[in-house]
Amino acid sequence: MFDGLTTWVTDVIDALGYPGVAFLVALESVFPPIPSEVVLPLSGFVAGRGDASLVGMIVAATVGSVVGALVLYGLAAWIGRDRLHRFVGRWGRWFQVKPNDLERAEAWFDRRALAAVLLGRCVPLIRSVVSVPAGFRRMPLLRFTAATAAGSLVWNVALIGAGALLGDRWETVGDYVGILQWLVIVSIAALAVWFLGRRLGRRFTAGSPE
Repeated sequence: MFDGLTTWVTDVIDALGYPGVAFLVALESVFPPIPSEVVLPLSGFVAGRGDASLVGMIVAATVGSVVGALVLYGLAAWIGRDRLHRFVGRWGRWFQVKPNDLERAEAWFDRRALAAVLLGRCVPLIRSVVSVPAGFRRMPLLRFTAATAAGSLVWNVALIGAGALLGDRWETVGDYVGILQWLVIVSIAALAVWFLGRRLGRRFTAGSPE
């Protein structure tokens, strides 16, 4: 499946050039099964062999990143805070999440929205997801777009540049990104266990006889 996906991505980039890269990166932002660790290093490889401009590939990828992020932002903004709170109020107990937990998370995001989006766009797995809370909280669109563009630019320069430098070995970039992804997964899992353990501990303490 991965080989077939790589072949399709290669065909799109070879056929469409910069618009193809922008399209693939925008699609990757909304549809994660298309991994950026394939699209971006391959774009760098294409530029490195002289078939495109390295700067052009970076610009196209950044435009695609912003477009894809805006789609997720718009969907989250359309769903809205009220629907999210109703969902948590009805189903949150199954995830050990209460409405006041959501309110605290919203307050945290409001205080750090710019940094969260800027840095989040540089972190595997978080890159797309960070657009969702920004949309729910209706983060000012100009600030969101600027932070998304800046963070995506860093990520795109790193992966496209690596693909250009590695040449025929561009696929090895995915190995390093995969390591980062696992580190992120382990960190998220550890935080989830800590959160659930803390919540269950409070319940146990509250229910214990004096």
